[in-house]
Amino acid sequence: MNKIYSSAESALQGLVEDGMTLAVGGFGLCGIPEALIAALRDTGKRELTVISNNAGVDGFGLGQLLTTRQIRKMISSYVGENKEFERQYLAGELELEFTPQGTLAEKLRAGGAGIPAFFTKTGYGTLVAEGKETREFDGEWFVMERSLRADVALVKAWKADKSGNLLFNKTARNFNPLAAMAAKVCVVEVEEIVEIGELDPDQIHLPGIYVQRLVLNASPEKRIEQRTVRSA
Repeated sequence: MNKIYSSAESALQGLVEDGMTLAVGGFGLCGIPEALIAALRDTGKRELTVISNNAGVDGFGLGQLLTTRQIRKMISSYVGENKEFERQYLAGELELEFTPQGTLAEKLRAGGAGIPAFFTKTGYGTLVAEGKETREFDGEWFVMERSLRADVALVKAWKADKSGNLLFNKTARNFNPLAAMAAKVCVVEVEEIVEIGELDPDQIHLPGIYVQRLVLNASPEKRIEQRTVRSA
């Protein structure tokens, strides 16, 4: 089975529809699938629900899809660094499901593992727990959180072989493997594709069974979200 596509646009062809749910890897601008997000924007599909730690910045990453008003709902843990995200949310134009960061990661992991729900202490007694089942275990209270599943995952990796086995580059791994495992179909943008057998099996971060489509983006922009330098 050939998993390699010639472009981000062709890799999304036939996958994306109005109203679907997508899981998108990345943390801020670190490890985001830049080319796939731009290709998703160009599809013009609307009413999307997007599971992602945040929504990029204004005009870049998922922020592009907020500008074009293609996202109906975000499931996120952080809305900073994006004025349009803030504006749409406060104006009631964008639905937002706030989720603590660790809980968001576990909701995706559980979804990929086929676990429908789990209990966590995080958020008990706060707005996070409103409307959710709570239960006491060994004298402590926990909140039940439902796992997350997506129709399509858009993921960024450093290197892949032709079977879709993936290596991630340091902290750019972040939410990417979790998003990949939680989706029915996973599309991965990589900086290098090698032959099968070239990757050390013991070093593979995500096996190719989770990956359906690959696209090469050898020179991503990798924009820095907040550049901090020492004063002279």
